[in-house]
Amino acid sequence: MLLSKRVTAVLSASLLTLACQAAQAAESVNFVSWGGTTQDAQKEAWAVPFTKATDIKVVQDGPTDYGKLKAMVESGNVQWDVVDVEADFALRAASEGLLEPLDFTQIKRDRIDPRFVSDHGVGSFFFSFVLGYNEGKLGASKPTDWTALFDTKTYPGKRALYKWPSPGVLELALLADGVAPDKLYPLDLDRAFKKLDTIKKDIVWWGGGAQSQQLLASGEASLGQFWNGRVYALQQDGAPVGVSWKQNLVMADFLVIPKGAKNKDAAMKFLANASSAEGQAEFANKTAYAPVNVDSVARLDKALAPNLPTAYAQDQVTLDFAYWAKNGQAIAARWNEWLVK
Repeated sequence: MLLSKRVTAVLSASLLTLACQAAQAAESVNFVSWGGTTQDAQKEAWAVPFTKATDIKVVQDGPTDYGKLKAMVESGNVQWDVVDVEADFALRAASEGLLEPLDFTQIKRDRIDPRFVSDHGVGSFFFSFVLGYNEGKLGASKPTDWTALFDTKTYPGKRALYKWPSPGVLELALLADGVAPDKLYPLDLDRAFKKLDTIKKDIVWWGGGAQSQQLLASGEASLGQFWNGRVYALQQDGAPVGVSWKQNLVMADFLVIPKGAKNKDAAMKFLANASSAEGQAEFANKTAYAPVNVDSVARLDKALAPNLPTAYAQDQVTLDFAYWAKNGQAIAARWNEWLVK
């Protein structure tokens, strides 16, 4: 009888160990981002090393869809664990109760640039809207700031601008109209739209990075507003494009955890890894988007560093994410009406 009890105890302990091991092996994180080369780099820089270090599988999903995220949370059936979102949405979603508060015993908040961290989100990366131009179309005329977009005589041709109602276009219009960077907010919408009216017929709109690159590289647009990483990629490919960093407009993506995420603990670990000095530097070196961790700068590829927003902090305008979180939906309504006029 005693032997039988011992055997049973050993078997029970063995089964418990196997069950724990199986549970650990099955632990996973569903990561959602925007697809394309950016998510490929996130997978290489974050997901693969994270899985190797923790045995937590990272399942790739996407693209990011704000309506879908909200519907999941409201239904209580949350399939996503970590989502890459724009900074203003991260703040708005937090105010609406859609996100989990972050665990800063795991995530090193004091090592994150304070512009890119909140109670419910930590920066994925940050980037700048820069003035890019096709050297073949403009010849010796090299534009230096946003005013060039509105000078069609000196700089002829189409202007490529971001078509979505989000931080960037209205700000550059106001800067070009003489508004000082520290006086941008609250945005003077009447003034901004009036300025954009002066070139509306000359604008070609882009909605994604690949489209923006095609417009610039082909010369369909002589100049315009572009994500810095996309201009850098064109230059690396030998395209005849130039860039001006004057008053570069800083925007960011945040990583968030939807309220009710099924794998919250694993998701916190993933965020800690993605926002670490090493994780941020690895991603930056693959994409030319800037790291949010202040300790990552020393780890950047020396040849790449001059092509990142971190090198142009003295002439930089950080877009007001909180303002857009509060006012973005109302601005979007006016923006969409203006587009179709």
